[in-house]
Amino acid sequence: MPNMQKEKTAMPEQLPDVRNKNFSEVALGYSEEQALNEAQRCLHCKNAPCVTGCPVSVRIPEFLALAAKGDFVGAYHVIKSTNSLPAVCGRVCPQETQCEGKCVRGIKGEPVGIGRLERFCADRAMKLMKEKSPDESEGATNSAEDSCIEKKAFTSEGDDGIKVAVIGSGPAGLSCAGDLSSRGYKVTVFEALHKAGGVLVYGIPEFRLPKDIVASEIKELEKKGVDIQCNMVIGKVLSIDELFDAGFKAVFVSTGAGLPRFMGIEGENSNGVYSANEFLTRVNLMKAYRSDYGTPVRAGKAVAVVGGGNVAMDAARCAKRLGAEKVYVIYRRSEAEMPARREEIHHAKEEGIDFRFLTNPVRINADEKGNCRFITCVRMELGEPDESGRRRPVAVDGSEYDIDVDTVIIAVGTVPNPLIRMTTPGLDTDRHGCIITSDGVTTTKQGVYAGGDAVTGAATVILAMGAGRQAAQKIDEYIKGLSKKTE
Repeated sequence: MPNMQKEKTAMPEQLPDVRNKNFSEVALGYSEEQALNEAQRCLHCKNAPCVTGCPVSVRIPEFLALAAKGDFVGAYHVIKSTNSLPAVCGRVCPQETQCEGKCVRGIKGEPVGIGRLERFCADRAMKLMKEKSPDESEGATNSAEDSCIEKKAFTSEGDDGIKVAVIGSGPAGLSCAGDLSSRGYKVTVFEALHKAGGVLVYGIPEFRLPKDIVASEIKELEKKGVDIQCNMVIGKVLSIDELFDAGFKAVFVSTGAGLPRFMGIEGENSNGVYSANEFLTRVNLMKAYRSDYGTPVRAGKAVAVVGGGNVAMDAARCAKRLGAEKVYVIYRRSEAEMPARREEIHHAKEEGIDFRFLTNPVRINADEKGNCRFITCVRMELGEPDESGRRRPVAVDGSEYDIDVDTVIIAVGTVPNPLIRMTTPGLDTDRHGCIITSDGVTTTKQGVYAGGDAVTGAATVILAMGAGRQAAQKIDEYIKGLSKKTE
């Protein structure tokens, strides 16, 4: 019989006033007893609506049934059959709007903690694998963490098998590479940075997603035969056309949306003003949060983070952990319209972040040396809905006021880098620089597919992974079609 407990089994967490001073993971994970208790809450509905809410179609009832019996490793392998990065997704997916949002248990209580159980099963399986071969696993983690710095330069000579290139090693690229490798293709992933993982390593902070988890997931893909080449800026080192000339039969573009947007207000070029992209890259990828690294980053005494998404929450919470005495999140709409996960907003409030809703910056004010000193804002009110369906914020006349800050972090969105577009004839993009596709992944250039933020603009990890899986299917169909034409 299912456990009829109405509420989710609570997730153990660091205390707010402890965790806001360190970068250790906030959520501590279930114990085995808690995982069993939560897995047994599943009702095993015949139509499994939770699966329809998952962009990668994880076989949720099957893995929960195994977890409820204590077979966590078996559950992990069920998850892995459709999800290349379960330990990552269990931590950062917005389950509340996806699988858990469809859970029948949520009608008269709280849904099953699917994400928490996915995390537990993945962590348990990976721990057991490390215990069985500690030397190999330790070396694996280190090599993935160091991320192919020592790898030889790319060469196309002596390669066997049908080759597919994946540009970008974020969630879309890794998901596509994993699926293609499982189908027997020889996959090479080209990553522009010195470390694989994309937004998983440069964007999401350690306290939400430990980097050794990402490294372990990537190493599992490498064990399947996926070759990851770092420091390879496609569009500079090689063009897409040159990849085809080198023998690749198809290319998947998953370069993300890493180019920051700014507001265009006076004073944005003042000292102490960051894009969230630069700030988080310094903190995460360049490890400014660690005392044994010399990466310069400025948190200041008082920080204003402009924006209302998960990136804004990450930036604000990092600034607090770096020692800022006061951190403000400035958002032009109300809390109800914030796109960030409810969990992230809740955690940020617990950690002492000061939210200024219905507020919009109009000017950043600097001293005679160009250093940020305060930010001028106006109060807003919500008017008629805009094209997004949310009520449009309108400035209230005469409502200007100042907030004393010495650091401002702009987190109002990102767009794709134009490099791929500029160096690839026949690859069409829209006015925002996003790659145009006919079905979500098929581009206007033959043999080239694209997915993730490079197509949609900034979105979620799991949606990007869903696009990667879809692209792998389309690439498989395309290459098999080529083979038939040559027969």
